[in-house]
Amino acid sequence: MSPARNDKPLTLALSKGRIFDETLPLLAAAGVQVAEDPSASRKLILPTSDPGLQIIIVRATDVPTYVQYGAADFGIAGKDVLDEHVAANPDGIYQPIDLNIARCRLAVAVRKGFDYQSAVQQGSRLRVATKYVQATREHFAAKGVHIDVIKLYGSMELAPLVGLADAIVDLVSTGNTLKANNLEAVEDIAPISSRLIVNQASLKTRSARLQPLIDAFARASAAKA
Repeated sequence: MSPARNDKPLTLALSKGRIFDETLPLLAAAGVQVAEDPSASRKLILPTSDPGLQIIIVRATDVPTYVQYGAADFGIAGKDVLDEHVAANPDGIYQPIDLNIARCRLAVAVRKGFDYQSAVQQGSRLRVATKYVQATREHFAAKGVHIDVIKLYGSMELAPLVGLADAIVDLVSTGNTLKANNLEAVEDIAPISSRLIVNQASLKTRSARLQPLIDAFARASAAKA
């Protein structure tokens, strides 16, 4: 972990999409406005109305890495991403707040008509496509089911349709994408929301600047709970 220099702006790591959109009200509650919309800009570093705070736009799966190694002082990432990151880096980052945003669930889904209950009898074997390898292994190990994990990064719903996998483990919000592809969620693994994460060195060396923002996020997220 590399502590950030105190004369530089605080850096908040965010990903585009739902997490970014649902973070804006939290920033507003802290008196901060973002100067540009990342969906309409190619910029990866966005200024804010606070000259002491800038935002960097990174892939969702990279947010914990930027925070852990001090390229960002803090960030916001889904519990799904954090669980996978922490499995490989158990002491890397501090997670002070569940922000109660970008809520969904991690679930098992299969083709409609697939007899999932019979397929997960103890001692059986399944092929499961997912990018959430750690959570998937733990879930099926607890059921006594052997699995072959096929790691994919996108178009997860295609895997059961073309015979690549028997099931998928993925995030589910409305379930509309599953329905559109003739799939159905058959088992929930965990509720998912996004968390505030903080670089441990920054928390020590820049606490006077970080803590007011952390406190404002905590108040705003508590109001959403």
